[in-house]
Amino acid sequence: MRALVVYCHPRPDSFNAAVRDVVVSKLEAAGAEVRVSDLYAKGFQPVLTGPEWHGYLDCPNNIACVAPEVADLRWCDTLIFVYPTWWYGLPAMLKGWLDRVMLPDVAFHMPDAQNRTIRPGLRHITRLGIFTTCGASRWLTALIGAPGKRTLMRGVGYLCKPGKRVAFAAHYLMDSSTPESRARHLARVAQRMNHLIGPAAARRATAAQSVAAE
Repeated sequence: MRALVVYCHPRPDSFNAAVRDVVVSKLEAAGAEVRVSDLYAKGFQPVLTGPEWHGYLDCPNNIACVAPEVADLRWCDTLIFVYPTWWYGLPAMLKGWLDRVMLPDVAFHMPDAQNRTIRPGLRHITRLGIFTTCGASRWLTALIGAPGKRTLMRGVGYLCKPGKRVAFAAHYLMDSSTPESRARHLARVAQRMNHLIGPAAARRATAAQSVAAE
């Protein structure tokens, strides 16, 4: 298993960092190779510039500005996002990562003489995980339409392998969260990760973590 964790939060001591740590711990205990792309820590530039937009369809030259990120995306078979939901959607930093890294001939293939619509380019990704926090309640997020979740689950998910494993967990009402609600959510993330990595790998991970705790 080769897992890319795209982590997006400006504060290193955020609750999202705790979620990321649970995700990474589960992956490592299962024997996965893990790469964490911490967008704020690395100073990722989220703005798709004019020159980049002009060369957007110039494949493969369009990857030049984001070659390391594209290499990570092509390397992984497991893609996981950890981020806060702001205004019901993705933080600008993460949306910019999608804009600049999910490129033609990387994440999808453009229409051509034989195809009238885009075609998926991430068929090598067999697991997709989405872990977020929301200030709003579950019902209000659903009422608005949860655009951030839909972008990743449906938009990115469509590009991945059919029949992929999927995991999603959100802590709602973060502004009124308690130590107990946060602890419950981290346990929920661990459970979702067990599903994402699969039963056999989950058993190995649980056994490894139990030994480490002794």
